[in-house]
Amino acid sequence: MTKHGNEAVNLMADLHSRMIGLPLTFRERVCNECNWSIPTFYRKMRPSYRIVNGEKEAIITLLSNAEKEKIIAVSDEVYKEFWDYCEKYRKRNGRH
Repeated sequence: MTKHGNEAVNLMADLHSRMIGLPLTFRERVCNECNWSIPTFYRKMRPSYRIVNGEKEAIITLLSNAEKEKIIAVSDEVYKEFWDYCEKYRKRNGRH
């Protein structure tokens, strides 16, 4: 265990807690950057379907180039924030 202020912190519990929050942080920031509602976020993620010759065919929901750029930028930011957060554990264990 490591010390965090006056409290002992379990490394695995701390990192797991952070990791399970990543999808929510990602969703929140994408919605903010793209000016989407939460239902729009999920609608853009799932494939659409159309009927062609009596067969159901998947259609990938298209994102604009600007949306794609924002989504990648948000992904990079969220990942970097988590990476930076973990730095405190790397330094304590002699890794850089």
